[in-house]
Amino acid sequence: MSSIANFESTYSATTEPKAEWPILLAIASAVALLHILTNGHYGFHRDELQFLSDARHLDWGFVCYPPLTPFIEHIGLALFGVSLVGLRLFSVITQSLVIIVAGLMTKELGGGRLAQITAALAVALSPLPLFQGTEFQYSSFDFLWWALTAYFVVRLLKTENPRWWLAIGATLGIGLLTKYSIVFYIAGILAGVVLTSARRSLASIWFWSGIAIALLIFLPNFLWLVRHDFISYHFLHSIHVRDVGEGRADGFIVGQFLICVNLFAAPLWIAGLIGFLRSQRYRILAFMYIVPLALFYVGKGRSYYMAPAYPILLAMGAVMGERWLSSLPRRARRSTAIVFFSGLALIGAYVIAIVIPIASSGPLRDFALKRNGDLREEFGWDNLVRTVAQVRDSLPPDEQAHLGIATGNYGEYGAIEILGAAYGLPQPIGTTNSEYLRGYPTPQPTTIIVIGNDPATANALFTNCRLAAHNGNAEGIRNEESVDHPDIFVCGPPRLPWSEIWKNHQNFG
Repeated sequence: MSSIANFESTYSATTEPKAEWPILLAIASAVALLHILTNGHYGFHRDELQFLSDARHLDWGFVCYPPLTPFIEHIGLALFGVSLVGLRLFSVITQSLVIIVAGLMTKELGGGRLAQITAALAVALSPLPLFQGTEFQYSSFDFLWWALTAYFVVRLLKTENPRWWLAIGATLGIGLLTKYSIVFYIAGILAGVVLTSARRSLASIWFWSGIAIALLIFLPNFLWLVRHDFISYHFLHSIHVRDVGEGRADGFIVGQFLICVNLFAAPLWIAGLIGFLRSQRYRILAFMYIVPLALFYVGKGRSYYMAPAYPILLAMGAVMGERWLSSLPRRARRSTAIVFFSGLALIGAYVIAIVIPIASSGPLRDFALKRNGDLREEFGWDNLVRTVAQVRDSLPPDEQAHLGIATGNYGEYGAIEILGAAYGLPQPIGTTNSEYLRGYPTPQPTTIIVIGNDPATANALFTNCRLAAHNGNAEGIRNEESVDHPDIFVCGPPRLPWSEIWKNHQNFG
């Protein structure tokens, strides 16, 4: 503990370490290669299908999230088409950058080669960072903005150059265009500024310029929210109530150890937090963790929301650990290092087997699918679209000419829009999230293929419904689509005008 208490004096007396670029790049590249080799084994996740759909309808905002992630996906579609590996490449690159940033933060805090390697590996082998590279999600990019902000704060405090507030403001502004939960991180930064020696920044024009940059970047989305009656707030409130009701917010503290960070690295991030609390120079970084943690805990947030806050704690913990290790006898140093890295690797291998689609068949696939509900949701979308196309082809020509496809959730909507293009399927009709804002089709269809609804709902909305097919997947994987939405109907016109349906059926999901 003395190495933590004496961090400031030790740091000032230590020669500035160099960044271990070759090693950091090697670790990041190894993780990237693992994702690239495995990301094409299954199919799209339902969330990815929503991003793909929104990417074809660009706007300054969407019901579920700000505009940046669909914009990046729009670029991906232009570059790679509908390619699993290609579209997920952006998430892979982002998580690789987080690994490198973790090493660079460690270097800036005074960590040498061992500390930089330790921090990079601890981040690379943690559950959430590993998962973020397997799918295209806004949380992947959000992770990078949190890490970069922490890096810029370290640079600000280390150099005492207030111009770093411009970089911090720009990164937070981009973060606000990515995922609204970054406001909790911003709360931590502001609390740290007020409650630590960093309060001198309040008198700096650069601090306020950074705030201005963040707000300017966020402004287009804010204006979109105003025009749409802050619909994203209503969405987030609805989803939060659902999550709490279903118990998804349970186990928040346990999740900090089991989900956010490699379990064997827990001593590192705990030491890092203590180190920041005891550091006069870097104490603001403790508040950047404690305040979001407290707000998420009191507000019943899900445990993984805190995952982006850990790279900086691991960086400081790695520095503390390196200095503590140097005080031990040579044999003890070697034994401790062997035990730590072996444990880190074993936990990492177990996590990889669960979150990464290593095998397309066999025991490894079965092991992962039994434990990972997100992977199970990547099965069946091609089967669904193919079955809908077969139902369409079985209809008389006059019904095909006036056909609509009504979906029950955003995954089905995205599948019909994105994957259905290969079958010539019409634009789907949906009322979930941003689908609702796109309205109902003109001219209005008179024959409707209904998916994602039970018989009672289908008959309540449409006339003359009949069961036409069943939804499932060729692999026999039990997931939401195959278990909860197995029926496909063919119906006549809606019982009410489309305008009336739209007034009463706005859905969040």
